[in-house]
Amino acid sequence: MGKPNDLVQGTLDLLILKTIRLEPLHGWAIAKRIQQLSGEVLQVQQGSLYPALHRLEQQGWVRTKWAESETGRQARFYTLTAAGRKQLDAETANWNRLSTAINLIVGEA
Repeated sequence: MGKPNDLVQGTLDLLILKTIRLEPLHGWAIAKRIQQLSGEVLQVQQGSLYPALHRLEQQGWVRTKWAESETGRQARFYTLTAAGRKQLDAETANWNRLSTAINLIVGEA
């Protein structure tokens, strides 16, 4: 069995975009939501998360806004942009195509 934080290379952007599609979240909440939704299998470390968020912001796929978090501290909240929604659709379609192909191979007896 793999380590709990193993991610298929290239999937972090997809996971982040999918996680913030419904509501703005700050970094810690994004990591926690990914962990919860994956049944505690995926754990995104800060050293991977924040560079990815910065990259997504530079691409114009997310925007940030400082606001008060649930703990009363100021935090950067990340929101999906229109371009980010298009990217999410493209990455989701690509993931579905690739995972179907992998399942064809792995599922063989």
